[in-house]
Amino acid sequence: MILPGSTIGVMGSGQLGRMFTHAAHHLGYRVRTFSPESNTPTGQVADGEVVGFYDDLEAIESFAKSVDVMTFEFENIPARSVECASAIVPVRPGAKALHISQHRDREKTFLSQQGYPTTAYRRINSFEGLKNALSELGTPIILKTAGMGYDGKGQMRIENEDQALKAYATFGSTETIAEAWVDFSTEVSVIGARGVNGEFAHWGLFENHHVKHVLDISIAPSSFPKEISEQAIEITRQLMTDLDMVGLLCVEFFVTKSGKLLVNELAPRPHNSGHLTIDACKTSQFEQQLRAICGLPLGETQLIVPGAAMANLLGDLWANGEPQWDRVATLPKIKLHRYGKKEARPGRKMGHLTALGKSGPEAAQMARTARDQLVATSPARR
Repeated sequence: MILPGSTIGVMGSGQLGRMFTHAAHHLGYRVRTFSPESNTPTGQVADGEVVGFYDDLEAIESFAKSVDVMTFEFENIPARSVECASAIVPVRPGAKALHISQHRDREKTFLSQQGYPTTAYRRINSFEGLKNALSELGTPIILKTAGMGYDGKGQMRIENEDQALKAYATFGSTETIAEAWVDFSTEVSVIGARGVNGEFAHWGLFENHHVKHVLDISIAPSSFPKEISEQAIEITRQLMTDLDMVGLLCVEFFVTKSGKLLVNELAPRPHNSGHLTIDACKTSQFEQQLRAICGLPLGETQLIVPGAAMANLLGDLWANGEPQWDRVATLPKIKLHRYGKKEARPGRKMGHLTALGKSGPEAAQMARTARDQLVATSPARR
């Protein structure tokens, strides 16, 4: 075991690292963060902030020597850097999970070869290949960059050859894949945790609602039948075994209108849909990540309230000035989390609200209402 008092190294410095650091401090650990920027959301609360580039192997080696175990809070870190650090200190999850999940083609290939249900896709190497994908997969298709894609970035919907030509010109020489369109009813996710001894834990199925490809609301427990939840959990457990993971894995699924589960994406880290676990569960996803990578027994994951929901706070809320925080500060069943980001931009995740209710749907409505009140008209703004 890597015990309290030890130092955890975090590659990346956004809000996920920030919330991980809070959890680590509660258990008595120290945290150092490594990223190309300073005064970051993680750096503001960590015990040390190291500025360096993710492909600088000398800097990575030096950082690894200063910590007892390393983890990461986003996928776009060179696998070679993880392998370099792994020669010095445990890095959890390891290079295998990172290498597969950070590239959509590798991810889809892995899922298909292992027999997991996923969307039909084609690797695109030429415009002719894109036209063939239109013919073979049907229309519409979604053209996605193979790497560096999140929150709907790096993808275009294509319905005809003219749109295909425009999309191909837009992406240029960037590696891409084309996915068949999925007529789904809802998106859901499971976040699994796996310890060094193979112990597995999860928080059940989260029901997710998106706006413009960005997660808007997550709800627990989900309203789906028990068999769908159990299938999603089993897929997550098996994926973590196949990837030989220690840490957290979020598996995002489509639920088709016929009730079939399709694996959409993998994220080997805490996930936006699991933020409600901070306030609503016995053990948060961030404490669980810490427990897993340090070899501690995994914590219990039950909801401590009948229902909970998380609502993202995007930079759009700042369009007409600072949101009216006093309006949520007076609501006892609403928890406010801000990420320490100074500049609010449209679509940028600035924080979130968690609502605690008598059911998932009630909590979701509470979260939406509270968020709406942040920008409601008041005499002071007229």
